[in-house]
Amino acid sequence: MRTWQTPLALDRADPAPLSVQIARALAARIRAGALRPGAPLPSSRALARTLGVHRNTVLAAYGELAAEGWIASDPARATLVSRDLPPVPRGAAGAPGPAARAGFDLPPAPSDATWEALPPGTLELLGGTPDPRLVPVAALGSAYRRALRRREHLAYGDAAGHPRLRAALARMLGEARGLAVDADGILVTRGAQMALSLAGRALLSPGDGVAVEALGYRPAWESLRLAGLRTVPVPVDARGLEVERLEALAAAGAIRAVYLTPHHQYPTTVTLAPARRLALLDLARRARLLVLEDDYDAEFHYEGRPVPPLASADGAGVVVYVGTLSKVLAPGLRLGWLAGPPDAIERLTAHRRFLDRQGDLAVEAAVAELFEEGEAQRHAWRTRRVYAGRREALAAELGARLGGALSFRTPAGGMALWCRVAPGIDPGAWAARALRAGVAVQPGRLFAHDRRARPFLRLGFGRLDARELAEAVRRLAGALPRRGQRSGASGA
Repeated sequence: MRTWQTPLALDRADPAPLSVQIARALAARIRAGALRPGAPLPSSRALARTLGVHRNTVLAAYGELAAEGWIASDPARATLVSRDLPPVPRGAAGAPGPAARAGFDLPPAPSDATWEALPPGTLELLGGTPDPRLVPVAALGSAYRRALRRREHLAYGDAAGHPRLRAALARMLGEARGLAVDADGILVTRGAQMALSLAGRALLSPGDGVAVEALGYRPAWESLRLAGLRTVPVPVDARGLEVERLEALAAAGAIRAVYLTPHHQYPTTVTLAPARRLALLDLARRARLLVLEDDYDAEFHYEGRPVPPLASADGAGVVVYVGTLSKVLAPGLRLGWLAGPPDAIERLTAHRRFLDRQGDLAVEAAVAELFEEGEAQRHAWRTRRVYAGRREALAAELGARLGGALSFRTPAGGMALWCRVAPGIDPGAWAARALRAGVAVQPGRLFAHDRRARPFLRLGFGRLDARELAEAVRRLAGALPRRGQRSGASGA
């Protein structure tokens, strides 16, 4: 606080002595909450120097404030705002406090804009949530320290992302997902959410329609809507998005793009059928539709060969591929990417410059090193085995405790189970009771474009180990509502 620049204005034409003006101004700041109890004040010499007054003037002001109980002296820390402030008389004048509400008109808030924190001790059976305990902290920390030694990582850089990370991602996408892409075809973003937001703003125009899965990822829909786009729901069945319905929408000019999660569909976990994949690419080529492919949970495929992404078969330049490192490394790193035709990436990068300028070059360089040294690939292999085991553990616990209430097909990949709830059980009531019992689950309504009830729960296994999964299922079973019992708000 000794270098504090005090925002005090003195009026030398005011008949009140300068010491009184200083005392009044500081007392007003304390009353307004700008100076908190226990906050250190500058020394009398420093404040006198800042205000251009004699030190004795400040000493007199401090003496008045101390006499009134506003400040106190601490032998170890000099002068502090008193921790036991005097009562403020009703109607006393002072500096204005922080406004409780905006003094201007706010536009409508995004849908589901508020995210409620879970109560302490809650076990999370939330789909898509990775376990931060698995992050290779030592390797990441060492790489980050090395990156920080390079001063250029603390300066402005390429808005498309660190060249080393873009090159590493291009190699990974070629080897693991079959994409023929180089560094010029990749834009590094701060996660998949930012990637979708950029795509909506840079590649489409306000008012354009985007076909989306009728059961899907609401934050993605909201990002598209905030870009001024219309989302048009298309049903999902056991073979993925019903691509057949897109033909009429495209012919009518109702859509300019399609957003989908074809590999491990969110939330149902189904895979887009091969015939539909080909039909979608053909339609996109003929109708010049943008296909936004979110390769959700592609890293976590446990049985057979992973299905290659649509982008790997795109010869017409219609697919822009969205990926993230949130699951395979850590969501807190905020690293995702867009891959596509170089001219589209150039347009996306231009928009990114005016939105966020660039990413964190030191983080990007550190993660690039993990890929270059093979650590990221080894970590993905290790975590794939861990999550495969957790998938089996959750399936076994559900079968043992809730076989009569839930039915599901164990998916070949991903980090969650899509469970059908038995007739007569309200998923919304169950989810609410479960949260009170200390376990968080997601009812089907949360994934529905029309927000109507669906007889499903999505149960994630990524965040918890086998022991924690067993306890979570025990709590979930204990919260099972009676048949016919409904939640107070609505079914889900």
